[in-house]
Amino acid sequence: MSADSPREVGERIAARRRARRLTQTGLATASHVSYATVRAVERGARRPSDEVLEALAAALEVDATQLRTGYVGTERRVHQALPALSAVIAGYDIPQGPPTRGPAELAVAVDEVVDWRLGAQYGRIATEVPALLYDVIRYVHTVRAAGQQAAARMLVAAARAGDAVAFKYREHDLSARLIDLMRWAADRAADPLVQAAVAYVRTEIFFAARAHAVGLAALEQAIHAAPAPSSRSAAAARGALHMRAAVIAGRGGDVDGADTHLTHARQLGDQVAREGVYLGTTFGPDSVRIHEMSVAVSLGPNHVDRALRVATEWMPPASLPAERRSGFHIELARAQEWADLPGDAFESLKAARAAAPQHTREHPWAREVTSSLRRFHRADAESLSHLAHWIGAV
Repeated sequence: MSADSPREVGERIAARRRARRLTQTGLATASHVSYATVRAVERGARRPSDEVLEALAAALEVDATQLRTGYVGTERRVHQALPALSAVIAGYDIPQGPPTRGPAELAVAVDEVVDWRLGAQYGRIATEVPALLYDVIRYVHTVRAAGQQAAARMLVAAARAGDAVAFKYREHDLSARLIDLMRWAADRAADPLVQAAVAYVRTEIFFAARAHAVGLAALEQAIHAAPAPSSRSAAAARGALHMRAAVIAGRGGDVDGADTHLTHARQLGDQVAREGVYLGTTFGPDSVRIHEMSVAVSLGPNHVDRALRVATEWMPPASLPAERRSGFHIELARAQEWADLPGDAFESLKAARAAAPQHTREHPWAREVTSSLRRFHRADAESLSHLAHWIGAV
């Protein structure tokens, strides 16, 4: 347990709240924590539970470790939830009775975990998604034919939130099983846009196995099967697949393939015109720019100038989902470390942490860059050591 007293934690929360220009009522509303609890925590009259601390940290847009020293509750909660998540999907194709929640309540809950996924709130997802998947799987099996497509879409979205946790915490077997569930649900949805979204996520299996050539082939097959980009949602689905294909081509050292897919993604991003979330995947001109960085870094140190040029011309706006912004800064830090720009790399890692702390802490590249900086560069050593301890690079 942290050595911080309840009063110290409460004072930090109150200071962050005032810096965000929030009232206690506003913080309670944003965090879904009761007003009475916020008041008690800020006065130091109550030590916040892990769930309350993470909810307040998310609303204040800080990592929970900035409110309570040495906080490790997210990792503990995730690992405690993984067995339940594994168990609940074990027999997803076997009917097991009706859900405990109605369709409207399930839809609200699914939308909430999708928001958490885009914001890289893995602790919150891990707490809620096993019970949510239990209900949505049952709903898919019991819903009338007219509601089957909507129910299957909900199941894909809920399973994708669970997969975000499994994949980020390197539980790749569980991630692959969740993707199998998504593919099963997508077949029941009979919606080519849902199929495209699942193909996008399926690429995680190929990344984890470093099977870049077959992963690229799978994505190109999905692109050919995707609907013509005659609507914004169809263009976004196809564009997201091209973005993913560009990155996995880059990981495989296929420069021409990466550039070809980036060109298609850029054209479709221009067609979509504005950034948005389409069936759970963020796509638009800004997402394409982020993937330009991803491709440059995927191609390796010999392409570092290409990565740095992207950052010179453009930086992700605050309106983008937190996980996307964090990923950009982590990849930029990797390029800056390659280019012997340790100070810039450190600043990029801090920007990644500010955008999505849980994503940054679990990203292997963030850990690798931090470890390298700590070994070979001593500037701002105290702050760098603090980051290294936080990220687990020591």
